[in-house]
Amino acid sequence: MKYMLLIYLGENAISESERTSCYEESTRLAQDLHAKGKFISANPLQSVATATSVRVREGKRLVTDGPFAETREALGGYFLIDAKDLDEALSIAGRIPGARVGTVEVRPVMEIPNIPLSGAPNEIHASLSR
Repeated sequence: MKYMLLIYLGENAISESERTSCYEESTRLAQDLHAKGKFISANPLQSVATATSVRVREGKRLVTDGPFAETREALGGYFLIDAKDLDEALSIAGRIPGARVGTVEVRPVMEIPNIPLSGAPNEIHASLSR
């Protein structure tokens, strides 16, 4: 089953050198998960200062600078993994460096039929026609 591990932390929770170490440790974790067939994707996000929120109300698109929610912790990145169950996903979440200074939310991913696979449109079409 796929799980999304959402990493929340304060914008200034870690220094630049700690951030660099976090990225290096996260890369090692991603490589380890990849070797075990558990890794799907992972990325840090740019600062919340770069966020733009979109809402549609009464057919009109409303665009606002910044994140939608005002909280002390913001979504800083994610891991998308394939785990056999919630216990394994929680174990992996505990290995994410951001868990030591913030929070890692673990959520099962709903799989909806006919959602395109990742990759370029031609790659998707070719994989579906096999």
